[in-house]
Amino acid sequence: MLTMEEAMKQSATRFVAGEIVKGTIIEIHSKDVLVDIGYKSEGVISTNEFVDSESLKVGQQVDVLIERLENREGVVVLSHEKAEFKKNWDRILSICNEGGIINGKVTAIVKGGLIVNIGVEAFLPSSQVDVVPPRNLPDFVGKNFDFKVVKINAERQNIVLSRRELIEQERFEKRSQLLGSLTPGDIIKGTVKNLTDFGAFIDLNGLDGLLHITDMSWARLGHPSELVKVGQDIEVVVLDINREKERVSLGLKQKTANPWDSIAEKFPIGTKIKGKVVNLVAYGAFVELAPGIEGLIHVTELSWTKRIAKPADVLKQGQEIEAVVLGINRDEQKISLGVRQLEANPWDSAAAKYPAGTKIKGKVRNLTSYGAFIELEEGLDGMIHVSDISWTRKINHPSEILQKGDEVEAVILEVDKANQRISVGIKQLSEDIWTNIDNYYKVGDLVKGKVTKLASFGAFIGLDHELDGLVHISQISEDHIEKIKGVLAIDQEVTARVIKIDRNERRIGLSIKAANYSPEQIKAEQVALDSLKPGEDLVALEHAFDAADDSKKKE
Repeated sequence: MLTMEEAMKQSATRFVAGEIVKGTIIEIHSKDVLVDIGYKSEGVISTNEFVDSESLKVGQQVDVLIERLENREGVVVLSHEKAEFKKNWDRILSICNEGGIINGKVTAIVKGGLIVNIGVEAFLPSSQVDVVPPRNLPDFVGKNFDFKVVKINAERQNIVLSRRELIEQERFEKRSQLLGSLTPGDIIKGTVKNLTDFGAFIDLNGLDGLLHITDMSWARLGHPSELVKVGQDIEVVVLDINREKERVSLGLKQKTANPWDSIAEKFPIGTKIKGKVVNLVAYGAFVELAPGIEGLIHVTELSWTKRIAKPADVLKQGQEIEAVVLGINRDEQKISLGVRQLEANPWDSAAAKYPAGTKIKGKVRNLTSYGAFIELEEGLDGMIHVSDISWTRKINHPSEILQKGDEVEAVILEVDKANQRISVGIKQLSEDIWTNIDNYYKVGDLVKGKVTKLASFGAFIGLDHELDGLVHISQISEDHIEKIKGVLAIDQEVTARVIKIDRNERRIGLSIKAANYSPEQIKAEQVALDSLKPGEDLVALEHAFDAADDSKKKE
């Protein structure tokens, strides 16, 4: 028969510090409970170690961890909390080896992520919360999720979790299923995930599709944000699928009928329509006629008569205007519009209103290098070419005779409706002196005049009746002259002899040295003059005047 001492020794061999054993609650106090594990003494455990201390009952069995078999008072030291931690830790190690999926509750926010209770505390980094870094971590606190165990440090008893990997795996499986089931033409629901300048990416529950900006609306869009926003749920049409690259092209406008299919019936050519200016460019203005339908007013179709440099000079974005349909190209989805067609074309009646020979008065509106524009009426200008200013004078620039704002009288020369030009002239108001030049000048006449221009080859002499004559350098003196500037000066009065008149070329040749010549000597000079090369022709007035101008500017 066993003695009491032997029985206690046998019993003690069944209990080892660090083991988890079953215990029975034999007493419940306000702050602790008394637990019997069948050892020689009972253990005391704080009620704080129990998740739900209010539900504890006498006789209830609980798991406890033996911390020490005896303390200084000879009482066994037990812990329910450490027993649960050890059980959970062992369970987590087992789960990790079996695939690592565990459920837990987010309990707190810490630096860099979240704390998750999975039986023990584990760390969930912010980067592993979702496929997109969360903007508001407090939204996750208090919620239960499934997690994947990605790292365990047994020595430190640290556990790192990931929710993102589970979501990505789920999305991969859904993406594979979706790619296999989608066909072009399907209508599918999705959520706007991201916006770019060229379109929107739509989350199709695991698969991202691209909704290009050109497939969003039949109308013109400047940016996708004008139609959709991030987080918006929309229905889209599957346009194309590339299963190898896992790309899906989507459309939104394809859910409605193409308004261009019935465009010719809705906007017949010649119809007056109203619309809103939606865009202004250098070459014209785009006008919205209906949702998804825009027409272009080319800058040349804004006015019959005004030369408009850019549409922004006469139109504003958002302005309501009226226009006329000029043409439709359904294949290219283009409508040509015009504003000037709302009024009668003044050029249709210009020829009848301004027949050739009509004398008119007008104000000089503008000067160019080749002529002057005078205003005949609102929107109609006539152009006076420099060659039509004077019968006799060589005009290099109209500013020599005319100034902007001058009131002038002129004659209509021609109306060119096709090119929208009206040619007018000033010299035609008077007789052309060259038709009766013999009444004014004859070869052999002695004339007086002032030097008006100097050139390397000669000098121009201003005569009566606004005529010019040219004295070649060889006709100034009997002596050889190197530089004409040493002999003649501007405004110097000279006497010369007319030695040649060319009616066809409207040229008068003069000679200073022949002022005292006899008729026979004058004829000799004429022969010498005719023998000059074309480039040396002393009466080549057209080129001589230009050269003289250049020489004068340099001087």
